[in-house]
Amino acid sequence: MKRTTFNLALAATFAFLMFIGCTNNKTQTQEPAQEETAAAVSFEEVLKTRRSVRHYDSTKTISEAEVRELLIATQEAPSWANQQPSKYYVAMSPEKVSAVQELVGERNKQNVAGAPVLIVSTYEKGKSGFFNGNQTNEVGDGWGAYDNGLSNAYFILMARAKGFDTLIMGMRDSEKLRELFNIPENEAVMAVISLGYRAGEPRQPTHRPLEEVAQFF
Repeated sequence: MKRTTFNLALAATFAFLMFIGCTNNKTQTQEPAQEETAAAVSFEEVLKTRRSVRHYDSTKTISEAEVRELLIATQEAPSWANQQPSKYYVAMSPEKVSAVQELVGERNKQNVAGAPVLIVSTYEKGKSGFFNGNQTNEVGDGWGAYDNGLSNAYFILMARAKGFDTLIMGMRDSEKLRELFNIPENEAVMAVISLGYRAGEPRQPTHRPLEEVAQFF
């Protein structure tokens, strides 16, 4: 009887040790996944590596689903009274991309020659900066441009976080872009944004000293 009890105790101890071993193995196999998550790009790295890219890798493409993900991110941007005035017109087909390239000036056309996506950014006039249809201060529709800039900033930062690159272009033929995308007259055409993958590493620009751009009181 005593021998049987001893055997049972020994078997139970062995089973417990096997269980501990299995648990440790599970923990070890899960650790790389946790390390991989921790290795995600930090916001500081996004800020430091984002560049206005003027040379794109023409062999790489971007899917509509990926562009949609970036545009969804822009909806998190703040806007005047949550008016959300920004609109986006996305050129992805070779025909549309080529047509937009012709409307951003010769230099920009060369800069974005390899970018697979070109996006026209606009904002609805008479929304941001207005209350009950009346302009609330001297800035007026400038608040729409301000909100559109915030929205675009979310776009280019999320793009960098996903490994993409961008260039915001202010040189463009707004009226021909309006015609190309049937953009309503109540929308102001702002920038054209290229989206793609950098070909080579762009240089880091110099920045003005903080003392020149900020004052503390």
